[in-house]
Amino acid sequence: MSLSLAPAHLKRYAEIARLLVKYGRGPLISDLSRDLPSQREARDASDAQPGSGKPEELAADLERLGPTFIKLGQLLSSRADLIPPAYMEALARLQDHVEPFPAMQAEEIIAEELGVRMGKAFDEFEPVPIAAASLGQVHRAVLRGGRPVAVKVQRPDIRDRILEDLEALRELAAFLDRHSSMGERYELEKTVDTFGKSLMAELDYRREAQSLVTLRKNLEDFDRIFVPAPIDDYTTERVLTMEYVDGRKITDLDPMTRLDLDGGVLADQLFKAYLHQVVIDGFFHADPHPGNVLLTEDGRIAMLDLGMTGRVPTNMRDTLLRLLIAVGEGRGEEVANRALEMGERREGFDENEFRRRVSAVVGDFAQTRLADLQIGLVLISVSRVAGETGIRIPPELSMLGKTLWNLDGIGKALDPSFDPTASIRREAPNLLRRRMKQRMSPGHLAEALMDARELAQELPGRLNRFLDLLSKNELKVEVDAIDESALIEGLQKIANRIAMGTVLAALIIGAAIVMQIPTRLTIFGYPAMAVVLFAGAAIGGIALVISIATTDRRARRRARNGVGGGGA
Repeated sequence: MSLSLAPAHLKRYAEIARLLVKYGRGPLISDLSRDLPSQREARDASDAQPGSGKPEELAADLERLGPTFIKLGQLLSSRADLIPPAYMEALARLQDHVEPFPAMQAEEIIAEELGVRMGKAFDEFEPVPIAAASLGQVHRAVLRGGRPVAVKVQRPDIRDRILEDLEALRELAAFLDRHSSMGERYELEKTVDTFGKSLMAELDYRREAQSLVTLRKNLEDFDRIFVPAPIDDYTTERVLTMEYVDGRKITDLDPMTRLDLDGGVLADQLFKAYLHQVVIDGFFHADPHPGNVLLTEDGRIAMLDLGMTGRVPTNMRDTLLRLLIAVGEGRGEEVANRALEMGERREGFDENEFRRRVSAVVGDFAQTRLADLQIGLVLISVSRVAGETGIRIPPELSMLGKTLWNLDGIGKALDPSFDPTASIRREAPNLLRRRMKQRMSPGHLAEALMDARELAQELPGRLNRFLDLLSKNELKVEVDAIDESALIEGLQKIANRIAMGTVLAALIIGAAIVMQIPTRLTIFGYPAMAVVLFAGAAIGGIALVISIATTDRRARRRARNGVGGGGA
């Protein structure tokens, strides 16, 4: 794939080139900058000094590039295998706050999406948004009947702009995959494709509404956790209406409020709720930054903005639980084993180096006071070690690391003495019981019974065929080991070459001996017999070399075509 020359794409290429110049000689993409042919042309087009970019500046630069790159920065903040910790921390604080668009446009979009005039849909609609982000903004409103709600409205024409940016990013990623070791190692085009699917899903507010319903149901047993319910009749692809939450950021609480707050209980239940989401449900709120986790007036924790969620496959949940327990207990070798169990090994993977570095990471954190231990940061570090040593860790692990990292900060804000490892140890037995109960669910039992029924139906026939072959002495056991015919053929080829070499050596030795015997018959002044023997040896040697080259080439061709055998 070649880079597009479309004007819109060229503008994006130039803007991205400035980022490459600014950060290309720093730790962010130093590997990439070594592989690019030259940065001179891009450097001439930019006033930025190569390698001068700091992590905080990268976040600001992405904000200036618009919503697609803000979301890309948020994605990168969860990919410890791609970027250094300093940049990851800066991007994790990336603010998704931009200037709001006019309320008149918001009202036009709402009326168009709902198919009804604003006056018939709402008793009140506040024109000044209570929050404005890159993809949309939120207004407070009151439904007919007096129910307060929050109305999230998508920005005008945002979808077309994002599609153009994604196409440019995809073409650039494909180019880097072919021309840089970083692209080849991390498969940037696949990363962009995954990012694009996630971002397009986030533009469909009906999906977020369904996520609210799912998470609300999954956490109904946690009395201190609140998830607002969507209003289905007022929700479309571009408009999301949900219960209004009157709350404050947990990180903005004043000292007097903290004194009256049962922070330890709230932090413990919030952490347990996330363990439940990951291990039991396999569906979790992936962006619990302080703006999305509020303290309500009645002392509960409200979880908002489910545009970014994560899913954990069933076969990975037990492994993740064991990994978290191993991290909490400081067992580095066990952490490495679980990471290897989840990961995909790439060419050049150094397992010993991976195990050594993971054990060192876990060991360093094990020396930390339990109250200061950040489990999310441990998972992030393990993901980074995996990327550097040649193992592809599932994105779910990196996303979970970032999620728990954010939770660590919220937990400390609620209760400075909160110990996440103790919370894991307390909750582990309960999680294991729930996992066992899931395996004993009617669905799993029905599946096991169907497998058993199929085995019972087919077993008599298979057993009958086995006994019939055994009684006729026709039972054969095939062992896929050495190909005897190919082995014998190879040995014959070696023997032929050794015999030919022995004959040639004898001719040369015989010629050397005859050379010392005087004779009347000469060729070029040398005894004729000696010259004939030397010539025969030379011709035989050349023939042997040609035979070896020809048969080896034929053998390689057959190996590529999947056909065994060789020549003499």
